[in-house]
Amino acid sequence: MAARESVSGLPPAFWWLWTSTLVNRLGGFVATFLAMYLTVERGYSATFAGLVGALHGLGAVVSAVVAGVLTDRLGRRPTLLVAQVSTAVTVAVLGFVQDPVAIAAVACLVGMTSNASRPAVQAMIADIVAPEDRVRAFSLNYWAINLGFTFSAMAAGLIARNGYLTLFLADAGMTLLCALIVFARLPESRPEGSGAGRGEDGKGVGLGTVLRDRRFMAVVALQFLLATLFQQGSVALPVAMGADGLSSTDFGLAIAANGLLVVALQIPVTRFIEHRAPMRLLVISALLTGYGFGLTAFAGSVGVYALTVCVWTLGEIINSPIQMGLVARLSPVHGRGRYQGMNVLSWSLASLTAPLAGGAVIDRFGADALWAASAVVGTVAAVGYGVLGRRLRERVGTGGMETGGVDAAGAETGAAAVV
Repeated sequence: MAARESVSGLPPAFWWLWTSTLVNRLGGFVATFLAMYLTVERGYSATFAGLVGALHGLGAVVSAVVAGVLTDRLGRRPTLLVAQVSTAVTVAVLGFVQDPVAIAAVACLVGMTSNASRPAVQAMIADIVAPEDRVRAFSLNYWAINLGFTFSAMAAGLIARNGYLTLFLADAGMTLLCALIVFARLPESRPEGSGAGRGEDGKGVGLGTVLRDRRFMAVVALQFLLATLFQQGSVALPVAMGADGLSSTDFGLAIAANGLLVVALQIPVTRFIEHRAPMRLLVISALLTGYGFGLTAFAGSVGVYALTVCVWTLGEIINSPIQMGLVARLSPVHGRGRYQGMNVLSWSLASLTAPLAGGAVIDRFGADALWAASAVVGTVAAVGYGVLGRRLRERVGTGGMETGGVDAAGAETGAAAVV
C-alpha cells in the first residue's frame, strides 16, 4: 500500500522521463572510473588526472547556464535530445583519443554535454507534475539517479576487465538509448509563449531576472554551501581515511552506506516529509549535513566512518527533493529553464571548487580542521534557511505572496508550500 501510494497519481510522461533518467545513470560508467582510466590504463600522473577532472567540472559549470537558457528558448525535449546525443558522441570519442591535450579537451566537452540535460529534466518535471506532487516526483527521480549510479559503479569494474574502451562504448550506447526514449515517448512540455523567455504579462525572463531575484539567489547560495560539503564525501573523506591507515576497500565499505541508505530510505522518508514545511526541513538537512561531516573528526575505524556517512546522508535525502521542489516553486513558469540552470550551477561550481578547497585545508591545517569547518558551514546554511523562511513568512503576512497563487514574477507561491 505504501509503495503504491508513493508512485500513484503521477502522469505517464513523468514515468518515461524517470525511465530515461534511470537508463542514463545505469550507463554512467565513465565518470566513476575516469581518474583510474587515466592513471592505470594510460599511465598519466595523478596531477594530470586531477586537471582532466577539473576541466570536466569546468565544462559542467558552463553548460549549467547555457543549457538553462536553451531549455527555455528551444524547449525541454530538444535540449534533452541534443545533450544526450552529444554526450554519447563525446564519451565514445574520449575512449579513442590518446593525445593528452585531446583527452583534456574532450573531457571538458563530456562535462558540458553530460550536465546539459539536468536543467531540462528538472524544468520538465516542474511542467508536467502538479505542485502538490513535485517533492515526491523529484524524490523519485533522485532515487532513480542513485539506483542507477549504484548499479553502474558495480558493473563498471566488471566491464572494464574487457578493456576500458568497452566501458566508454557501453556508456555511449546507454546514453543513446536514453535519447531514444525521450524521442519516442516524451512530448514537449514547455509552456506556450515561453520560447522568447516571456511570460503572459510580456515581461522578459532572462538571466538578469534570475540574478536580481534575491530570494532565489539566496536559495542557490545556500545550496552551494551544502553542495561543497557533499563533495567532500568523495574528495576529502578517502584522504582522511587513508591518513588513518585505512585502505581503499575500507573507504568503499564506508561510502557504500551513502548509496544504500539513499536507495532504501529516499522514498519512505519523502512520504514522511513531503507535506511538511520545506524551510524547516532544509534547516534540519543543513544541520545533519554539517554535523555529519563534523563528526568525522572523531572517527578512526570503518564503523565510525560509516556512521558519520549515515548522518550526512540523511541530510542529503531530505535536502534533495525539498530543494528542487522549492526551486520549482520560486521559478517563473516561463523561466524555469534559466532558474533550474542556475540551481544546477551551484552544484557544478561546488564540484569544481570543493576538491581544491578541501585539499588545501587538509594540507595546511589537517583533516580535523576541515571537519570542524564543515560543521560551521552547515550551521551557517541552517541559519540562512531559517532567516529566508522567516522573510518568506513576512511576505505572506503582508500580502506579497498569496497561498497557491503566482507572484509578480510569475513564480508559484504558497504559505504552506514554501515556508
